[in-house]
Amino acid sequence: MKKLLFVITGLHVGGAEMMLWKLCDRIDRTRFQPIVLSLMGDGVIGERLRQSGVEVHTVNMSPGRPTPAAVGRLIRKVREIGPDLLQGWMYHGNLAAQLANAGQKHKVPVLWNIRHCVYSLKYEKKSTALLIAGSRWLSKKPRAIIYNTKTGAGQHEALGYSAKHRTVLPNGFDLNLFAPSEDAARTVREELGLPEDAFLIGLIGRYDPMKDHRNFLEAASHLRHSNSEVHFLCAGRGVTMENPDLARWVEEFNLQGNVHLLGERNDTPRLMSALDVLTSSSYSEGFSNVIGEAMACGTPCVVTDVGDSAWIVGKHGVVVPPRDPASLAVAWQSLVSMDRAKLAELGRLSRQRVQENFSLESIVKRYEHLYDDVLKGAHNG
Repeated sequence: MKKLLFVITGLHVGGAEMMLWKLCDRIDRTRFQPIVLSLMGDGVIGERLRQSGVEVHTVNMSPGRPTPAAVGRLIRKVREIGPDLLQGWMYHGNLAAQLANAGQKHKVPVLWNIRHCVYSLKYEKKSTALLIAGSRWLSKKPRAIIYNTKTGAGQHEALGYSAKHRTVLPNGFDLNLFAPSEDAARTVREELGLPEDAFLIGLIGRYDPMKDHRNFLEAASHLRHSNSEVHFLCAGRGVTMENPDLARWVEEFNLQGNVHLLGERNDTPRLMSALDVLTSSSYSEGFSNVIGEAMACGTPCVVTDVGDSAWIVGKHGVVVPPRDPASLAVAWQSLVSMDRAKLAELGRLSRQRVQENFSLESIVKRYEHLYDDVLKGAHNG
Protein backbone atom coordinates (compact mmCIF):
# COMPACT_ATOMS: atom_id res chain seq x y z
CA MET A 1 0.00 0.00 0.00
CA LYS A 2 1.34 3.42 -0.97
CA LYS A 3 1.32 6.35 1.45
CA LEU A 4 -0.05 9.56 -0.08
CA LEU A 5 0.70 12.66 2.01
CA PHE A 6 -1.55 15.64 1.25
CA VAL A 7 -0.12 18.99 2.40
CA ILE A 8 -2.61 21.83 2.90
CA THR A 9 -2.61 25.20 4.68
CA GLY A 10 -5.57 24.51 6.99
CA LEU A 11 -8.74 22.46 7.27
CA HIS A 12 -11.59 24.91 7.79
CA VAL A 13 -14.69 24.49 5.63
CA GLY A 14 -14.14 25.55 2.02
CA GLY A 15 -14.52 24.10 -1.46
CA ALA A 16 -10.88 22.97 -1.76
CA GLU A 17 -10.89 21.44 1.71
CA MET A 18 -14.17 19.65 1.02
CA MET A 19 -12.80 18.14 -2.19
CA LEU A 20 -9.71 16.90 -0.32
CA TRP A 21 -11.97 15.21 2.24
CA LYS A 22 -14.10 13.61 -0.50
CA LEU A 23 -10.99 12.30 -2.26
CA CYS A 24 -9.49 10.85 0.92
CA ASP A 25 -12.85 9.38 1.95
CA ARG A 26 -13.43 7.62 -1.40
CA ILE A 27 -9.92 6.64 -2.53
CA ASP A 28 -9.16 2.89 -2.73
CA ARG A 29 -7.78 2.07 0.73
CA THR A 30 -6.53 -1.33 -0.43
CA ARG A 31 -3.97 0.47 -2.64
CA PHE A 32 -3.49 3.88 -1.06
CA GLN A 33 -3.18 5.20 2.50
CA PRO A 34 -4.17 8.88 2.47
CA ILE A 35 -2.56 11.02 5.20
CA VAL A 36 -3.17 14.76 5.61
CA LEU A 37 -0.68 17.29 6.95
CA SER A 38 -2.15 20.69 7.81
CA LEU A 39 0.34 23.53 8.11
CA MET A 40 -1.90 25.23 10.69
CA GLY A 41 -4.84 23.77 12.66
CA ASP A 42 -7.12 20.88 11.78
CA GLY A 43 -10.57 22.59 11.85
CA VAL A 44 -13.92 21.04 10.96
CA ILE A 45 -12.58 19.15 7.94
CA GLY A 46 -9.82 17.65 10.07
CA GLU A 47 -12.47 16.04 12.25
CA ARG A 48 -14.32 14.73 9.18
CA LEU A 49 -11.11 13.23 7.86
CA ARG A 50 -10.47 11.45 11.15
CA GLN A 51 -14.03 10.10 11.12
CA SER A 52 -13.23 8.71 7.67
CA GLY A 53 -10.21 6.90 9.12
CA VAL A 54 -7.62 9.31 7.70
CA GLU A 55 -4.56 10.26 9.76
CA VAL A 56 -4.34 14.03 10.27
CA HIS A 57 -1.14 15.76 11.40
CA THR A 58 -0.50 19.45 12.05
CA VAL A 59 2.65 21.56 12.10
CA ASN A 60 0.96 24.44 13.97
CA MET A 61 2.53 27.19 11.88
CA SER A 62 1.37 30.72 12.59
CA PRO A 63 -0.25 32.68 9.76
CA GLY A 64 2.18 34.79 7.77
CA ARG A 65 5.80 34.14 6.90
CA PRO A 66 7.01 30.71 8.14
CA THR A 67 9.84 30.71 10.68
CA PRO A 68 12.92 28.45 10.37
CA ALA A 69 11.61 26.50 13.37
CA ALA A 70 8.27 25.88 11.64
CA VAL A 71 10.01 24.74 8.44
CA GLY A 72 12.14 22.40 10.55
CA ARG A 73 8.98 20.90 12.11
CA LEU A 74 7.52 20.42 8.63
CA ILE A 75 10.60 18.59 7.32
CA ARG A 76 10.81 16.37 10.43
CA LYS A 77 7.11 15.51 10.28
CA VAL A 78 7.35 14.46 6.63
CA ARG A 79 10.44 12.35 7.42
CA GLU A 80 8.53 10.71 10.29
CA ILE A 81 5.52 9.89 8.07
CA GLY A 82 7.67 8.56 5.21
CA PRO A 83 5.28 9.06 2.27
CA ASP A 84 5.66 7.48 -1.17
CA LEU A 85 4.18 10.61 -2.78
CA LEU A 86 3.67 14.22 -1.69
CA GLN A 87 0.55 16.01 -2.95
CA GLY A 88 0.41 19.76 -2.34
CA TRP A 89 -3.10 21.20 -2.10
CA MET A 90 -3.33 24.89 -3.08
CA TYR A 91 -0.46 27.37 -3.30
CA HIS A 92 0.95 27.21 0.23
CA GLY A 93 0.56 23.44 0.33
CA ASN A 94 2.36 23.09 -3.01
CA LEU A 95 5.30 25.19 -1.82
CA ALA A 96 5.42 23.38 1.53
CA ALA A 97 5.41 19.96 -0.18
CA GLN A 98 8.26 21.03 -2.46
CA LEU A 99 10.22 22.47 0.47
CA ALA A 100 9.64 19.41 2.68
CA ASN A 101 10.82 17.07 -0.08
CA ALA A 102 13.99 19.12 -0.57
CA GLY A 103 14.79 18.47 3.09
CA GLN A 104 14.53 14.69 2.78
CA LYS A 105 17.41 12.30 2.16
CA HIS A 106 15.17 10.07 0.03
CA LYS A 107 13.20 12.18 -2.42
CA VAL A 108 9.67 11.19 -3.52
CA PRO A 109 7.45 12.48 -6.35
CA VAL A 110 5.74 15.81 -5.63
CA LEU A 111 2.46 16.87 -7.25
CA TRP A 112 0.81 20.27 -7.07
CA ASN A 113 -2.90 21.00 -6.96
CA ILE A 114 -4.05 24.48 -8.03
CA ARG A 115 -7.68 25.37 -7.38
CA HIS A 116 -7.79 29.03 -8.29
CA CYS A 117 -8.32 31.24 -11.33
CA VAL A 118 -6.12 34.32 -11.77
CA TYR A 119 -7.73 37.00 -13.91
CA SER A 120 -5.10 39.52 -12.82
CA LEU A 121 -2.49 39.48 -10.07
CA LYS A 122 -3.57 43.01 -9.11
CA TYR A 123 -6.86 41.57 -7.82
CA GLU A 124 -5.04 39.21 -5.44
CA LYS A 125 -3.82 39.96 -1.93
CA LYS A 126 -0.20 41.12 -2.11
CA SER A 127 1.14 38.04 -0.33
CA THR A 128 -0.90 35.70 -2.56
CA ALA A 129 0.21 37.53 -5.71
CA LEU A 130 3.85 37.13 -4.68
CA LEU A 131 3.34 33.42 -4.00
CA ILE A 132 1.58 32.86 -7.34
CA ALA A 133 4.26 34.76 -9.26
CA GLY A 134 7.15 33.16 -7.38
CA SER A 135 5.84 29.61 -7.76
CA ARG A 136 6.19 29.74 -11.55
CA TRP A 137 9.97 29.43 -11.12
CA LEU A 138 9.45 26.12 -9.30
CA SER A 139 6.72 24.84 -11.59
CA LYS A 140 9.02 22.51 -13.58
CA LYS A 141 9.81 20.53 -10.43
CA PRO A 142 6.50 18.72 -9.67
CA ARG A 143 5.72 15.50 -11.57
CA ALA A 144 2.25 16.89 -12.31
CA ILE A 145 0.33 20.11 -11.79
CA ILE A 146 -3.34 19.31 -11.23
CA TYR A 147 -5.83 22.09 -11.96
CA ASN A 148 -9.52 21.83 -11.19
CA THR A 149 -10.39 24.19 -14.06
CA LYS A 150 -9.34 24.50 -17.69
CA THR A 151 -9.50 28.27 -17.27
CA GLY A 152 -7.11 28.22 -14.32
CA ALA A 153 -4.63 26.03 -16.19
CA GLY A 154 -4.49 28.45 -19.12
CA GLN A 155 -4.19 31.48 -16.85
CA HIS A 156 -1.29 30.04 -14.85
CA GLU A 157 0.55 28.93 -17.98
CA ALA A 158 0.15 32.46 -19.36
CA LEU A 159 1.92 33.64 -16.18
CA GLY A 160 4.84 31.33 -16.91
CA TYR A 161 3.89 28.06 -15.19
CA SER A 162 5.21 24.95 -16.92
CA ALA A 163 2.64 23.27 -19.20
CA LYS A 164 4.65 20.05 -19.44
CA HIS A 165 2.77 18.05 -16.81
CA ARG A 166 -0.61 19.82 -16.83
CA THR A 167 -3.59 17.69 -15.73
CA VAL A 168 -7.16 18.97 -15.37
CA LEU A 169 -9.21 17.06 -12.80
CA PRO A 170 -12.47 18.91 -12.06
CA ASN A 171 -14.42 18.69 -8.85
CA GLY A 172 -16.63 15.62 -8.42
CA PHE A 173 -20.19 15.45 -7.12
CA ASP A 174 -21.94 12.90 -4.92
CA LEU A 175 -24.93 11.82 -7.01
CA ASN A 176 -26.63 10.21 -4.02
CA LEU A 177 -26.50 13.36 -1.90
CA PHE A 178 -27.38 15.68 -4.79
CA ALA A 179 -30.40 14.10 -6.45
CA PRO A 180 -33.85 15.19 -7.69
CA SER A 181 -36.60 15.37 -5.06
CA GLU A 182 -40.26 16.15 -5.73
CA ASP A 183 -40.84 16.36 -1.98
CA ALA A 184 -38.25 19.18 -1.70
CA ALA A 185 -40.13 21.28 -4.26
CA ARG A 186 -43.31 21.06 -2.18
CA THR A 187 -41.83 21.50 1.31
CA VAL A 188 -39.57 24.45 0.43
CA ARG A 189 -42.51 26.32 -1.10
CA GLU A 190 -44.56 25.54 2.02
CA GLU A 191 -41.72 26.93 4.17
CA LEU A 192 -41.68 30.14 2.13
CA GLY A 193 -45.48 30.43 2.06
CA LEU A 194 -45.60 30.09 -1.73
CA PRO A 195 -48.12 28.33 -3.98
CA GLU A 196 -47.12 24.82 -4.99
CA ASP A 197 -46.69 25.90 -8.63
CA ALA A 198 -44.67 29.07 -7.91
CA PHE A 199 -41.69 29.46 -10.26
CA LEU A 200 -38.56 29.65 -8.09
CA ILE A 201 -35.16 30.94 -9.24
CA GLY A 202 -32.23 30.64 -6.84
CA LEU A 203 -28.69 31.73 -6.07
CA ILE A 204 -26.84 29.57 -3.54
CA GLY A 205 -23.56 30.95 -2.22
CA ARG A 206 -21.99 33.09 0.47
CA TYR A 207 -22.15 36.88 0.23
CA ASP A 208 -19.03 37.91 -1.68
CA PRO A 209 -18.54 40.71 -4.22
CA MET A 210 -17.50 38.17 -6.88
CA LYS A 211 -20.83 36.32 -6.55
CA ASP A 212 -22.48 39.56 -7.73
CA HIS A 213 -25.75 39.41 -5.81
CA ARG A 214 -26.53 42.88 -7.12
CA ASN A 215 -26.50 41.53 -10.69
CA PHE A 216 -28.92 38.78 -9.61
CA LEU A 217 -31.29 41.19 -7.85
CA GLU A 218 -31.23 43.76 -10.64
CA ALA A 219 -32.06 41.00 -13.14
CA ALA A 220 -34.88 39.93 -10.81
CA SER A 221 -36.33 43.44 -10.99
CA HIS A 222 -36.27 43.28 -14.81
CA LEU A 223 -38.04 39.91 -14.87
CA ARG A 224 -40.57 40.98 -12.26
CA HIS A 225 -41.96 43.66 -14.62
CA SER A 226 -43.32 40.93 -16.90
CA ASN A 227 -43.61 38.06 -14.38
CA SER A 228 -44.69 39.38 -11.01
CA GLU A 229 -45.39 35.87 -9.68
CA VAL A 230 -41.80 34.60 -10.05
CA HIS A 231 -39.95 34.24 -6.73
CA PHE A 232 -36.22 34.40 -5.98
CA LEU A 233 -34.40 32.44 -3.28
CA CYS A 234 -30.90 33.31 -2.04
CA ALA A 235 -29.06 31.28 0.59
CA GLY A 236 -25.52 31.38 1.96
CA ARG A 237 -23.39 32.89 4.69
CA GLY A 238 -24.17 36.60 5.05
CA VAL A 239 -27.20 36.42 2.76
CA THR A 240 -29.87 37.91 5.02
CA MET A 241 -31.79 41.17 5.30
CA GLU A 242 -29.33 42.10 8.06
CA ASN A 243 -26.75 42.55 5.30
CA PRO A 244 -26.98 46.29 4.54
CA ASP A 245 -26.03 45.89 0.87
CA LEU A 246 -28.67 43.24 0.22
CA ALA A 247 -31.33 45.10 2.20
CA ARG A 248 -30.62 48.27 0.20
CA TRP A 249 -30.79 46.47 -3.16
CA VAL A 250 -34.00 44.63 -2.31
CA GLU A 251 -35.59 47.99 -1.51
CA GLU A 252 -34.00 49.78 -4.49
CA PHE A 253 -35.37 47.17 -6.91
CA ASN A 254 -38.73 46.89 -5.12
CA LEU A 255 -38.39 43.15 -4.54
CA GLN A 256 -39.68 42.91 -0.96
CA GLY A 257 -42.46 40.43 -1.75
CA ASN A 258 -40.53 38.30 -4.21
CA VAL A 259 -37.07 37.74 -2.72
CA HIS A 260 -36.38 35.28 0.11
CA LEU A 261 -32.98 35.63 1.83
CA LEU A 262 -32.40 32.49 3.92
CA GLY A 263 -28.86 32.93 5.22
CA GLU A 264 -26.54 29.96 5.74
CA ARG A 265 -28.29 26.59 5.48
CA ASN A 266 -27.32 22.97 6.02
CA ASP A 267 -29.92 21.63 3.55
CA THR A 268 -28.57 22.95 0.26
CA PRO A 269 -29.32 19.71 -1.68
CA ARG A 270 -32.99 20.15 -0.68
CA LEU A 271 -33.00 23.81 -1.71
CA MET A 272 -31.37 23.04 -5.05
CA SER A 273 -33.90 20.30 -5.79
CA ALA A 274 -36.73 22.72 -5.01
CA LEU A 275 -35.59 25.33 -7.54
CA ASP A 276 -36.89 25.57 -11.08
CA VAL A 277 -33.66 27.33 -12.11
CA LEU A 278 -30.30 27.75 -10.35
CA THR A 279 -28.29 30.85 -11.26
CA SER A 280 -24.62 31.66 -10.95
CA SER A 281 -24.42 35.43 -11.43
CA SER A 282 -20.70 35.75 -10.60
CA TYR A 283 -18.26 38.04 -12.38
CA SER A 284 -15.38 35.73 -11.39
CA GLU A 285 -15.34 31.97 -10.78
CA GLY A 286 -13.08 28.96 -10.99
CA PHE A 287 -14.96 25.69 -11.03
CA SER A 288 -18.32 26.40 -9.41
CA ASN A 289 -19.44 23.52 -7.18
CA VAL A 290 -22.90 25.04 -6.88
CA ILE A 291 -23.56 24.65 -10.61
CA GLY A 292 -22.56 20.97 -10.65
CA GLU A 293 -24.54 20.25 -7.48
CA ALA A 294 -27.69 21.86 -8.88
CA MET A 295 -27.33 19.97 -12.16
CA ALA A 296 -26.97 16.73 -10.19
CA CYS A 297 -30.29 17.62 -8.53
CA GLY A 298 -31.87 17.86 -11.98
CA THR A 299 -32.14 21.65 -11.83
CA PRO A 300 -31.43 23.62 -15.05
CA CYS A 301 -28.85 26.39 -14.70
CA VAL A 302 -28.31 29.90 -16.04
CA VAL A 303 -24.67 30.90 -15.60
CA THR A 304 -22.37 33.79 -16.40
CA ASP A 305 -19.54 33.12 -18.83
CA VAL A 306 -16.70 33.12 -16.30
CA GLY A 307 -14.25 30.43 -15.22
CA ASP A 308 -15.40 26.97 -16.28
CA SER A 309 -19.12 27.63 -15.80
CA ALA A 310 -19.99 27.34 -19.51
CA TRP A 311 -18.02 24.08 -19.74
CA ILE A 312 -19.85 22.64 -16.73
CA VAL A 313 -23.36 23.25 -18.12
CA GLY A 314 -22.38 22.34 -21.69
CA LYS A 315 -25.32 22.56 -24.09
CA HIS A 316 -27.86 21.87 -21.33
CA GLY A 317 -27.72 25.28 -19.64
CA VAL A 318 -27.95 28.94 -20.59
CA VAL A 319 -24.79 31.09 -20.61
CA VAL A 320 -24.91 34.91 -20.37
CA PRO A 321 -22.26 37.65 -20.09
CA PRO A 322 -21.20 38.66 -16.56
CA ARG A 323 -22.41 41.95 -15.08
CA ASP A 324 -25.32 42.11 -17.55
CA PRO A 325 -28.62 41.93 -15.62
CA ALA A 326 -30.72 42.54 -18.74
CA SER A 327 -29.25 39.47 -20.48
CA LEU A 328 -29.70 37.43 -17.31
CA ALA A 329 -33.38 38.41 -17.15
CA VAL A 330 -33.88 37.46 -20.82
CA ALA A 331 -32.32 34.03 -20.14
CA TRP A 332 -34.64 33.52 -17.17
CA GLN A 333 -37.63 34.55 -19.28
CA SER A 334 -36.79 31.86 -21.83
CA LEU A 335 -37.02 29.22 -19.09
CA VAL A 336 -40.05 30.70 -17.30
CA SER A 337 -42.00 30.57 -20.57
CA MET A 338 -40.77 27.07 -21.45
CA ASP A 339 -43.21 24.17 -21.29
CA ARG A 340 -42.84 22.43 -17.89
CA ALA A 341 -42.16 19.06 -19.53
CA LYS A 342 -39.34 20.59 -21.60
CA LEU A 343 -37.89 22.25 -18.51
CA ALA A 344 -37.95 18.90 -16.68
CA GLU A 345 -36.18 17.27 -19.65
CA LEU A 346 -33.51 19.99 -19.51
CA GLY A 347 -33.03 19.14 -15.83
CA ARG A 348 -32.76 15.42 -16.63
CA LEU A 349 -30.09 16.10 -19.26
CA SER A 350 -28.23 18.35 -16.80
CA ARG A 351 -28.02 15.51 -14.27
CA GLN A 352 -26.95 13.11 -17.02
CA ARG A 353 -24.09 15.46 -17.95
CA VAL A 354 -22.84 15.42 -14.35
CA GLN A 355 -23.13 11.63 -14.20
CA GLU A 356 -21.06 11.27 -17.37
CA ASN A 357 -18.42 13.94 -16.68
CA PHE A 358 -18.28 15.03 -13.04
CA SER A 359 -19.39 12.17 -10.79
CA LEU A 360 -17.28 11.94 -7.64
CA GLU A 361 -16.61 8.26 -8.33
CA SER A 362 -15.15 8.97 -11.78
CA ILE A 363 -13.00 11.89 -10.55
CA VAL A 364 -11.56 9.80 -7.69
CA LYS A 365 -10.67 7.06 -10.20
CA ARG A 366 -8.83 9.63 -12.32
CA TYR A 367 -6.79 10.70 -9.27
CA GLU A 368 -6.00 7.04 -8.56
CA HIS A 369 -4.82 6.47 -12.15
CA LEU A 370 -2.61 9.57 -11.98
CA TYR A 371 -1.05 8.46 -8.68
CA ASP A 372 -0.47 4.97 -10.11
CA ASP A 373 1.26 6.41 -13.18
CA VAL A 374 3.46 8.78 -11.15
CA LEU A 375 4.45 6.07 -8.65
CA LYS A 376 5.19 3.63 -11.48
CA GLY A 377 7.40 6.25 -13.10
CA ALA A 378 9.19 6.88 -9.79
CA HIS A 379 9.81 3.13 -9.37
CA ASN A 380 11.05 2.71 -12.95
CA GLY A 381 13.19 5.82 -12.71
